[in-house]
Amino acid sequence: MNSPQTSNETTPQVAYVQAHYSSNRKLGHWTTARRIEVKAMRGSVVLDLRSPQIEDGDIEIDLLAERSIIKVLVPENAVVDHWDLNKVGRARVKDAPFEETPGGRRIKITGQLGHGELRIRRGGMAVLASMFTREYVDDVFKAHKAGTVPTLIDPGNTPLNTPAPARKK
Repeated sequence: MNSPQTSNETTPQVAYVQAHYSSNRKLGHWTTARRIEVKAMRGSVVLDLRSPQIEDGDIEIDLLAERSIIKVLVPENAVVDHWDLNKVGRARVKDAPFEETPGGRRIKITGQLGHGELRIRRGGMAVLASMFTREYVDDVFKAHKAGTVPTLIDPGNTPLNTPAPARKK
C-alpha cells in the first residue's frame, strides 16, 4: 500500500517568487534556500543571490517567464549556467564576460523564457542595480536610525546589524 516514507533526509527549501503584471524585488538577505522557482507574466523580477546566508552549494533557479525581465544579481566570481534554459521567440540572455575563478558559486537556470530577457549583473553592476531601488532608500533610512550599516549594497560583505563606523568630529 501507499504508506508515507520516513527518511532522515530533509526536503530542500524552495523559495517562490511571482510577478504577474507587476514588479517583484527580492534584495539583501531574503532567503536561505538554494532552489528558487520564479513565475512571471509581463512583469519584472530582481533576485539578489549575493547573500552569504544562502546555504553552500549550487543554486538552482526554475524559471517560467513570458514577456518579462528577470534580473539576477550575483557575486563577482559566480558561474551562471543557463544552457538548459529554453528560449522562445525573441528571448535573450544578457551576461557580461567574466573570468571563471575556482571557488565561485554555481547558479543553474532552467525552465522557459518566452519573449523576455534574463539579465545577469555581477559585482559593481549588481551594486548599482540594488542601489537604484526604493528598497535601498528604505534600508539606508532604517540603518541610519539604528546606527548600523545598510546591507542592500553588498549583502556578502555587510552582515546584518553591523554597527556604523564612528564619525570624526
